[in-house]
Amino acid sequence: MMISKEDVKVCTKCGSTKVVQDEDVLDTWFSSALWPFSTLGFPEITEDLKYFYPTDVLVTGYDIIFFWVARMIFSGLEHMKRIPFKNVLIHGLVRDAQGRKMSKSLGNGIDPTEVIAKYGADTLRFSLVNGVAAGSDMRFSDEKIEGARNFMNKIWNASRFVLLNVEGKKIFDIKECKLNAADKWIITRLNKTIKEVTINMEKFEMGVALANLYDFVWSDFCDWYIELTKPILYGEDETKRNYTLSVLVYVLDNILKLMHPFAPFITEKIYKSMPNVKKPLIISDFPRYNAKNNHSASVKDIEPIKEIIKNVRNVKAKVGAAPSKKVTLYVKTENKKPIKNGAVYIEKLAGVSNIEFIDDNVALNEKVVSQVITGAELFIPLGELVDIESEIKRLKSELATVESEVARANGKLSNNGFLEKAPKALVDSERAKRDKYLDMREKLIKQIKDLNG
Repeated sequence: MMISKEDVKVCTKCGSTKVVQDEDVLDTWFSSALWPFSTLGFPEITEDLKYFYPTDVLVTGYDIIFFWVARMIFSGLEHMKRIPFKNVLIHGLVRDAQGRKMSKSLGNGIDPTEVIAKYGADTLRFSLVNGVAAGSDMRFSDEKIEGARNFMNKIWNASRFVLLNVEGKKIFDIKECKLNAADKWIITRLNKTIKEVTINMEKFEMGVALANLYDFVWSDFCDWYIELTKPILYGEDETKRNYTLSVLVYVLDNILKLMHPFAPFITEKIYKSMPNVKKPLIISDFPRYNAKNNHSASVKDIEPIKEIIKNVRNVKAKVGAAPSKKVTLYVKTENKKPIKNGAVYIEKLAGVSNIEFIDDNVALNEKVVSQVITGAELFIPLGELVDIESEIKRLKSELATVESEVARANGKLSNNGFLEKAPKALVDSERAKRDKYLDMREKLIKQIKDLNG
């Protein structure tokens, strides 16, 4: 047996020139099995080898557990006398939109560099993690990528809103701020999110962790808290404004830290512009859950305010009234305090001109739209939302159009010639159209009846 970097022409033992290379070869995974220690200077005991071996976590797909993972383990035990890693996180495969494995023969592979060039590295990274259960395969699709890009835009725009408003303003430590109910609500929701994200990341449930974070950032922070801050930010009280800005900075700071493992580039870029930043985001401390940041009473005060705002907006959308249309809101409830305290939010965000509390024995002598929510009943005068006579006229015109479509569809479907000669898909499509128009007719009749009282 001879081992040489150069081709062997003569036997080093007997001098014969009849030398034949062994036809057996090591498989391609042999060198990969040595990777955990060969890249760190082995067989020399280098500082890198002492520091980085063994490591904590190996991340790999389930298709190479035997080829790679098992071989690294027995090679590490043989040469280093220790396993090369403590945990193995086994993820699924990225498949195409039809669920097929990507392959050259199918031509369905996706070049990640092209996706990154078009959408950004954070978008691709986010889309591969969000909502995916541990170990499960995921389907790659343009819709998922675009959804991830929209979320990146949401973070960017929310951050821009905060940073533009804090320019030249005094930012307090959160402990120095006098917090209102909305501030305490978002801090409580943030604290809960920190706990959920941390627990799920420690369990390697990355998809669940990111889903928790996504819901908090998009819904709680962007859709609700930023909107709830606007009456104060555009108000006259400078002290309250600075307190609210301080809370916005505090929450955004924590969001960027929570998001950094999932979207490192955009979060680092934004973090550099944050007030009082002294070191890069990548070496900043990860947020920690703090039971002192739970304000359950404020959550109970803000949730009914959110519910009222959503219901008033839904009523306006249902009757076709503009979101900015000012209306009177009548409320029946036994707990008036949170609604009174949150009146400024309801008026600004739901387009309510004034709120009036009424008792059970009070009858409203006008047509109203009513909504039942947790612990209260809401009433909005219909006449303030729409011109009733004009709306009835519009609905009757729409009903006439729908009636003609129903008649047309019935005519086709009662024609034996059409049923016999037309493709089945076309007949099914016509039936689906008729059913849709019948449903529309029923709803329009009910709306007209309701308006007529």
